[in-house]
Amino acid sequence: MEHYNMSRGTTFYAIGLSYKKADAEVRGHFSLDESSKRNVLEQAQQNGIESLIVTSTCNRTEIYGFAEHPFQLIQLLCDNTIGTVEEFQKVAYVYKNRDAISHMFRVGSGLDSQILGDFEIISQLKVSARLSKSYGLFNPFFERLVNAVIQASKRIKTETNISSGATSVSFASVQYIMNEIENVSDKNILLFGTGKIGRNTCENLVKHTKNEHITLINRTKDKAEAVAGKFNLLVKDYANLQEEINTSDILIVATGAQNPTVDKHCIQTTKPLLILDLSIPKNVNDNVTDLEHVTLVHLDDLSQITDETLERRKEHIPVAEAIIEDIKSDFNAWLATRKFAPTIKALKHKLTDFASAELDTQRKKMADFNEAQAEVISNNIIQKITNHFAHHLKGDDVSTDDSLELIKKVFQLEATSDNV
Repeated sequence: MEHYNMSRGTTFYAIGLSYKKADAEVRGHFSLDESSKRNVLEQAQQNGIESLIVTSTCNRTEIYGFAEHPFQLIQLLCDNTIGTVEEFQKVAYVYKNRDAISHMFRVGSGLDSQILGDFEIISQLKVSARLSKSYGLFNPFFERLVNAVIQASKRIKTETNISSGATSVSFASVQYIMNEIENVSDKNILLFGTGKIGRNTCENLVKHTKNEHITLINRTKDKAEAVAGKFNLLVKDYANLQEEINTSDILIVATGAQNPTVDKHCIQTTKPLLILDLSIPKNVNDNVTDLEHVTLVHLDDLSQITDETLERRKEHIPVAEAIIEDIKSDFNAWLATRKFAPTIKALKHKLTDFASAELDTQRKKMADFNEAQAEVISNNIIQKITNHFAHHLKGDDVSTDDSLELIKKVFQLEATSDNV
């Protein structure tokens, strides 16, 4: 099944980089915001790439797609970020065909997450799939694969306890605050950025710290107000950011900006300040550590915190992997049928032509020719013949490629360019 026959003349690749080899700074160089993702898809269309999915999170940036060579996908990424091909090659991975499929399953199922069991990636994969579909870059192979990954994710979530306890960076950040700061419920907390990580962090803050002194700031104020309204929190204008930083004990930055939005010049206070930067690229300049009273923690630091909950999750990895293999085997079986589907379709057309020609001959010979009955009989025979061939091709003890060539030769079938 090395040649999938899904996109003629191309191979299925997964290219990308993640927290495993690329630190936060390097991941920031290859981070794609929503506008950049759309640019990648538009460029892919212009370059004749048939199907593509783009994901970019705080932990990883990946492109899954069909290409003649993986460099086509790598170039798409580098053209739309500040990262270079040379930098990418130092930290990247490239998977193809079976390995690329397996990689997507592990990523979507939380087994490759920075914090084991973090299922936030699956919702991001769904969003990426919808975006690709809107650009016409989502063929039936991707439809089937993404749905299979979603199914695996659901089963792992319901049939194992791999996601019990702390399940995300947003929870880990709150856990860190509670472990490091005394009387956290009395501290002034400022959350800057109300995207997905910001919203999740806000929810965990309210739930676990019992703090009533949480203030939200976002560049777009109405987005902050929408989040604050759920928890009855205070919202301030972006113009008040520096003022609010200087009245805070804890600052959490979770914005999607491409450059740092907070540096040491924003901090005029001398009281202790804990800053958590949950952004990729980094949104807090490292120069804040020049100030002795400031402690800066980045999400990569948070993800390294291990506790009993994380250790317990590891026990569920074998069951999760078994679930993946079960669903992946169904996907691979479907994939195998797609390999010979065009030939079976061509065979059916050929047999239909034979039947039509014979019916025309008998129609002229027989005065009482029963049109309807003859049609039913011929259709049934054609279906039985094609079913027998399909069953043969599905067998484990046959060479599918050799059998396909023989069928094409015997029935003089034209080569088909049908894609999945």
